[in-house]
Amino acid sequence: MEYVSTRGDTRPLPFDDVLLDGMAADGGLFVPRAWPQFGTDDIAALGDLPYDEAAVRVMAPFVGDAIPAEKFRALVSQSYAEFGHHCVAPLRQIGPGEWLLELFHGPTLAFKDIALQLLGRLFDHLLAVRGRRATIVGATSGDTGSAAIAACGGRENMDVFILHPRGRVSDVQRRQMTTVEDDNVHNIAVEGTFDDCQALVKAAFADEDFRRTHHLSAVNSINWARVMAQTVYYFTAAASLGAPNARVSFAVPTGNFGDVYAGYAANRMGLPIGRLIVATNVNDILTRFFASGAYRPGSVSKTLSPSMDIQVASNFERLLFELVGRDGAAVAAFMAELREKGVFTVPSEALSTVADLFTAHRLDDAGTVAEIKRVNDSTGVLIDPHTAIGVNAGRREAGCPMVALATAHPAKFPEAVEQAAGCPPPLPDQLKSIFDRRERYEVLPNSREALQEFIRQRARA
Repeated sequence: MEYVSTRGDTRPLPFDDVLLDGMAADGGLFVPRAWPQFGTDDIAALGDLPYDEAAVRVMAPFVGDAIPAEKFRALVSQSYAEFGHHCVAPLRQIGPGEWLLELFHGPTLAFKDIALQLLGRLFDHLLAVRGRRATIVGATSGDTGSAAIAACGGRENMDVFILHPRGRVSDVQRRQMTTVEDDNVHNIAVEGTFDDCQALVKAAFADEDFRRTHHLSAVNSINWARVMAQTVYYFTAAASLGAPNARVSFAVPTGNFGDVYAGYAANRMGLPIGRLIVATNVNDILTRFFASGAYRPGSVSKTLSPSMDIQVASNFERLLFELVGRDGAAVAAFMAELREKGVFTVPSEALSTVADLFTAHRLDDAGTVAEIKRVNDSTGVLIDPHTAIGVNAGRREAGCPMVALATAHPAKFPEAVEQAAGCPPPLPDQLKSIFDRRERYEVLPNSREALQEFIRQRARA
């Protein structure tokens, strides 16, 4: 399997280079040169397999011969061995033809664990094979940071620098990052928004000398291995509900577009999907795009669903690459137009190629609170605010079975849940002492120079 850049100016690379580089040298994102294909029998068989075995089958074509098959199988098995549910990503029915796909049974209680527990082990293995170190740099709107730290903390071959927007993540989300005591973990609170954090990370990677000197690598969803791992639960959920003989739709709480893009990837691999429903809060750049074709970032509003308080969806570039017929030069031109004018518009004929697959809806904070209350009143199930936005969006679409991705445990957002349900969610064991632990983080201005100097002083690579 070879990978190409969405901006078309990088030679094809194998999986191991793509994993360790994270981002293409031309500023684009890596995508497979061709989509592996799964037949009807392949898909049907996944419904009867343990999650780790299904994951190996779905991901193996993307890895190719970059990692020996038995080693890859062992890494996958280790990644999911300690999840809190034996199904890893179980389905829970909440209504006629309506399910939650619970993706929060990992160590940090968010869907990011499913990809990052594997990503950390893949990094560790390949760095050991190559006899080198890496400097992991990532931005988080809340959940990626703690999941990355849980996966990479304490590992000898890497240092981890995680940026979060100061005052714009929940207290639980922040403490899950800042109370970790591993010496290789460095938390940075940036005076700005998540989009500012993300821009700082991209700027550090764009500095070629800095990137190579410190062996930068990415754990954000711009890293292809994240998307690869997330395709798995689309296959397993759909197979459990009758695929490939039945189409299943998915409603996905979306900020950075990585999770819903994984559903698109699964569809390109042969999984029959009814609709992919992009569910956003009032930071609705993606809802506006699918309605108009115009990609126009606005200012970021702070909401009860902070992991979606994003106006620049990094993974959208991967879909854009497909919309323009995999023309890297066209993507690069769109990105240049975005930098210069603050907007670009995709021609309607290009957007029409995915009109039958994608739809999008937005929900404000009042609607989010109402949806948490409605689900709790009707089912006795507490859901977090991000999941509530997905459930609400799914209810607006009729037709085939609907799966809403439950992306985080409600205990990560106790204030919003208590506001809606009248009582706080019960604390899982992982969180019971989190407010008693000492925090460690540094506050930095929204400055590339300040970030790079901080990394220079602490990175061992």
